[in-house]
Amino acid sequence: MPHAARTLVSPRRHAATVPGAAAPLPAGRRRRALALATATLATATLLTGCAPTVSLEAAPDATDPACADVIVRLPDTVAGESKRTTDAQATGAWGDPASVLLHCGVPPYGPTTLPCGNVNGVDWIVDDSNAPTYVFTTYGRTPAVEVVLDYDVVGGTSALDDLRTAVQSIPQEAQCLDADDVLGTPTPTPAP
Repeated sequence: MPHAARTLVSPRRHAATVPGAAAPLPAGRRRRALALATATLATATLLTGCAPTVSLEAAPDATDPACADVIVRLPDTVAGESKRTTDAQATGAWGDPASVLLHCGVPPYGPTTLPCGNVNGVDWIVDDSNAPTYVFTTYGRTPAVEVVLDYDVVGGTSALDDLRTAVQSIPQEAQCLDADDVLGTPTPTPAP
């Protein structure tokens, strides 16, 4: 038996004849609805950012409650770089590509020959063995916080200062010492 002839019906006419279906929008309202949908999608894209999630590994003590205190205090920008989303607990990242990385919960340093200095109230051990990538690790705070900086993009002092408030949520238990402090040798006073 041959196929019966069908009459093609445009979706608009069909939708108008379906019980309970909404009538099609007039052309002007359709354009406004499309513009609103496009603007909403564009806004959502801007709010979520274009940069993908930074993949990091959590530090051994990332579950320490003190790390949660650090993470909730992280700034939106560090050294002028915007904050990124990370996929590991107790981490932070800034820049696209990421030029500042933070891990809370790294093992604290004991005595070391690496340089240790204070930046606005926070003592940091500096490892420049992979320059221009520098690794700064807090000294005298448990758990320790590690900050990795790409010196081709950001400077250490401004980045560490921007992270100061978050890091200071972990109480300081010890301070950097220099050789004179350890050996008990007096530091000469400069002549006027």
